[in-house]
This record gives sequence, structure tokens and C-alpha cells, in this order.
Amino acid sequence: MSHSPRIRTVLSCTMLVASLGAGATACGGSGHPLSAEPYDAADQIAFNGPVGTKKADPDKPLEVTAQGEDGRITDVLATDAMGRYVAGELSADGSRWHSTTPLAAGAHYTVRVSTEDDDGAPGRKVLTFDTDLPEKKKRLKVTFGPEAGKYGVGQPVTAKLSKPVKGKEARSVVERALKVRSVPVTEGSWYWVDSETLHYRPKEYWPAGATVNVSSNLEGLKVKDKLWGGEAKPLKLTIGDRIEAVTDAGSHYMTVYRNGEEINSMPVTTGKPGYSTRNGVKVVLGKEYSVRMTSASIGASDFYDKMVYYATRVTDSGEYVHAAPWSVGSQGSANTSHGCTGMSTGNAAWFYETVRQGDLVTVINSYGEDMPAFGNGLGDWNLSWKKWRKGSALFSGTKEGPAAADAARLRPRV
Repeated sequence: MSHSPRIRTVLSCTMLVASLGAGATACGGSGHPLSAEPYDAADQIAFNGPVGTKKADPDKPLEVTAQGEDGRITDVLATDAMGRYVAGELSADGSRWHSTTPLAAGAHYTVRVSTEDDDGAPGRKVLTFDTDLPEKKKRLKVTFGPEAGKYGVGQPVTAKLSKPVKGKEARSVVERALKVRSVPVTEGSWYWVDSETLHYRPKEYWPAGATVNVSSNLEGLKVKDKLWGGEAKPLKLTIGDRIEAVTDAGSHYMTVYRNGEEINSMPVTTGKPGYSTRNGVKVVLGKEYSVRMTSASIGASDFYDKMVYYATRVTDSGEYVHAAPWSVGSQGSANTSHGCTGMSTGNAAWFYETVRQGDLVTVINSYGEDMPAFGNGLGDWNLSWKKWRKGSALFSGTKEGPAAADAARLRPRV
């Protein structure tokens, strides 16, 4: 009794090399050949891995072939020490198995080969090998941001690459290896801001109280010719309450919400004509008790030089929510600032103590330009989810999800 070989394609990212080692698993024993204890198939297979202590070239495909005419390969399972699988294909006649994705550099591999002879008796062989490690200058390091800590529901995760990565194929390798897991589970996606920067955000804001863990599975993976994945320090964020401040430049009032409930409403002044405050969703970048603001910093024609207090920054270009005691008479009735949102000292102090980095500040009904998605702070939420998804190298443009080619990428074992 013989069985036709079954083709096994395993998803993941890896590469090859081997120093042979024995291994077997036992099945119970009756007289039936398929229930016999697996025999050592060392003489039945050949392997193109290195000999002895030599290390394999990760650019070289892994290949296992059947020897002689009395047996065939039925299955091959190749994994590295991180649990990443090597994708491969088995020929229809069981004579040859070869890897279809690159091996990882600097990795230790275990290859479990299953065979059967003409009588259907099972054979087993376990092979092991190490792959060579590329020079440090050829490794792509990843730095996640922001720093570990507690943030608001609008805080994106960032990934800064040590070298530029261009081309959809190379970017797909990187993006698939960057993992963002949240509790509770939240749908999200990476966006390539440029060749060295990625941002990750959920479809909706992070749930209040969520925990977000960020890690990389890129180390050792081949990104492109002469570039391999390097190290990355994992990151953990915790998310606070959902704090949203909505500034209506038309009514000159800011309303602040916590988890959907209004907790304060206060008169403000925003940018006057020529300096109108930007419309759109902004993410709190940080807080400074005092900041010196001058007309030179924004190129204003009318001179000013002031120390402002309780300053909450929302753009890189210098837009703040801050105390403006000199404009209290206009707050709630007119827009008189150079683009910032001004309020009384008491209200500014309250706002300063209430919000944290990652909280949301939205401006509506201003004559100003729209807040850009990138380049002036964190305007990520001003892109619709549909447009955000298109910034992913894994986006296929179909309702079915990622392109079929993405399935051939390496994934860690669950």
C-alpha cells in the first residue's frame, strides 16, 4: 500500500544551512506498515546544507531530495529558532522539496523530513544548520516610537528605519515583520510616510484603557539584495481615557469631552485673518509650562515677543493651546491670535493638567488651511481609513484583503 505525496507549503520567512542530526517520533506498533516505528531515513534523502561547523549562505535555497527508487519524501517542515517557517514546495512525485522564500541570516534551522518507502513504512530525519550573519552595515534597524508610557487615544505608533527602503516587495517584507498587538484587539494598519518612516494607527481611535505592544520579527530576514533585517527594541504603550477637545473658531468656544461626556466648555480666541488656525484633527505632541513666542518664529509682520504659560503643543510649527490673559476681552467673541488657541490663565492651567500626549484637539469652522496628515506634527487622523490603507505596502485594493503574494511572506508560529 502506498500513498501519493502531499504538498505542504508553509508560510513564513527564513533561509538555509545544515549539520545533520538524528531525530524520530514513534507510532504504536501493529503489523500495518503505517503503524510501524519510523525508521532513520538518513540514507534515503540528500540535503544541500553545509558540512560540519560551516554556515550556510542565506541567499542559497534549501533543497531536500529523495535518493534511490525505493522511497519518496512526504513532508518537510523547516523552522528557525524564532519559530518562523520556511515556505516550500514538494514535487508531485515526492522526489524533491525546495524552499520558496529566503532563509533568515544569522539563524539556527531545524528541518524535519518525513518519507515513506514502497511498502508505505514511514521514515524520519531531522537536520540542523546555521546561516551566516551579514555585516552590521548591511542590517536594517528599526526604532519604534513614542517612548514607552501612557498616551491618549489618538497616539500613532511610529517606526524609524536606519536605511531607506523602496519598492513594494521590500516594503512588504518590512511591514509584515512589524507587529502591533492591542488588547482589546483593534483593526489597524501601517502607512509609509517616506522610505524611512512608517506610522501605525487603528481604523478608529484606540479604545480607552487599551494596552498596545509593538515588536519586530524582522531580524535576519532578507529585505532586498545586500540588506537584512536588524534588531529592534519592543515597545509597550498604555492608553488613557478618550479626551477630545473641539475648538469651534466660529463660535469662539472650546468644548472638552472625556469618554464622550462633556467635562468643560470655555471661551477661546483663535487665529485672526492672515493667521487663521488650521482646521482638522491634531494630536497633542507635548506640554511646556512656559514658552517664549516671537513674531520672528512665524514671520509675522507685526512685532511681538511674549512668554506664554500652560502651553500645550499640537503642531511642529508652533501651534499651541495656551494662556493668553492679554486677550481675555476677545475670548468668546473674536479671533485675535497668530494661529494659537488662547484662553484665560485659569482655563489654560485646567487644560494643561487635563490632557496628555496623544489626546485629540480638533478645530472646526476656521478660515485656515486643513491640517496636513504628515509634516507638521501628527495629522494622521485627517486621512480617511480608505486612504490610510492605501499607504500600506500590503494593501491589495480589494475587499478580500492583502494580495495573494503577501501570503508567501514569513510569519511567526502561533
